[in-house]
Amino acid sequence: MNAKKTLSMTLAAAMAAGLLAGCGGSSSTAASSTSTSTESKAESTAASTEATTDAAGKVYYLNFKPEQDEAWQNLAKKYTEETGVPVTVVTAASGQYETTLMSEMAKSDAPTLFQVNGPVGLANWKDYCYDLSGTKIAGDLTSDSYALKDGDQMLGIGYVIESYGLITNKSLLEKAGYSVDDIKSFDDLKKVAEDITARKDELGFSAFTSAGMDGSSDWRYKTHLANLPIYFEYQEDGIDNTDAIKGTYLDNYKNIFDLYINNSTCDPTELAGKTGDDSRNEFLNEEAVFFQNGSWEYTNLVGDGKPFTDDDLTMLPIYIGVGDEANQGLCTGTENYWCVNKEASEDDINATLDFMYWCVSSDEGTKAMANDMGFVIPFKNAAESPNVFVKADKEMTAAGKTPVAWNFSTMPSENWKNGVGSALTAYAAGTGSWDDVVTAFVDGWASEAALNAAA
Repeated sequence: MNAKKTLSMTLAAAMAAGLLAGCGGSSSTAASSTSTSTESKAESTAASTEATTDAAGKVYYLNFKPEQDEAWQNLAKKYTEETGVPVTVVTAASGQYETTLMSEMAKSDAPTLFQVNGPVGLANWKDYCYDLSGTKIAGDLTSDSYALKDGDQMLGIGYVIESYGLITNKSLLEKAGYSVDDIKSFDDLKKVAEDITARKDELGFSAFTSAGMDGSSDWRYKTHLANLPIYFEYQEDGIDNTDAIKGTYLDNYKNIFDLYINNSTCDPTELAGKTGDDSRNEFLNEEAVFFQNGSWEYTNLVGDGKPFTDDDLTMLPIYIGVGDEANQGLCTGTENYWCVNKEASEDDINATLDFMYWCVSSDEGTKAMANDMGFVIPFKNAAESPNVFVKADKEMTAAGKTPVAWNFSTMPSENWKNGVGSALTAYAAGTGSWDDVVTAFVDGWASEAALNAAA
């Protein structure tokens, strides 16, 4: 079965799933996001610098990260000006990358460069992935651990290492009478957060930004926060993947989620409609001390026209009351693996490989990725990032703290994440119970893993 036929069947199944999802009211969101992505492509294409030479190939990059869209557009423009090779960057709507990728890959003018989130994502797309073994970009990796392999083939390359945790406004924390040194465990965090809530009117700010469960924000909780109980279960059991998660630390997951939603800028019943922008804006407006997010948020918070300097902010680990918290670091890893579409023409494949290599080896590319995108890239010519959150991770690691691995790349499917997200939203709203979250987490994992095994 060729790749196009496989994709055609996959897309049909996904569309059918979307129709079923529509009964729950989510299909309109997907349709809106797809429309947004299509418009984005048109705008990106129109905005691209025309080639100044007769380039042999072209590049179409389907970008996963909305927060870096402008930086990628600028970098693509520089590359076209320098080389004459047309580069189009299209950015998928938040939470809609897989849907957009399926739609775009079914077209005749498909992406030449796309990404998967790890082994589970690769399983869906490996028939489309060009073997990167022996390419210049593969030779520039600082470690083979950043290569995503299927047997002897290198089908993906991690292009950014990131960290996430609790972005912290140190000035507000000090106004509340605390410093970051007062928070070294879940119990410490709970004490500080609940004290801030008790004095919220007096202080004029809350402990946490809104834990929005809108599609632009729920990934922070159904994926990134959910990583913590998975990580600690894997650590305890000495594994790095499973077809049957036990949910050993779901009580701890509940405790941290409860802390967020009961000590935030809004009532828990309002979270279903709160967006990622709402949460960021609350933090920018100094309405809350803590904002769960990652190093990718740096350029949205610090710089020209932004209210913060590096001295104002830091990032704390997400403590859930498990393990050696005094020596716990940030959640650090990657779910961003570049893949080249082997169905593209030879000229387009070569143009794409050249563009990738330029991004991670040239002064323009490495500086843009470090300064404009705030990335730490695992390549030999990487520029040092000025990102204060990246520096916090390096300092913790140098001090002997253990980073929390990104095990969420082993989550069995997007459908599993959505099930957990829906259960969390209902729980916050008071229309569902925590038992429903546990069921979605444990039983949903087993059923989705079984579907994967049968595929």
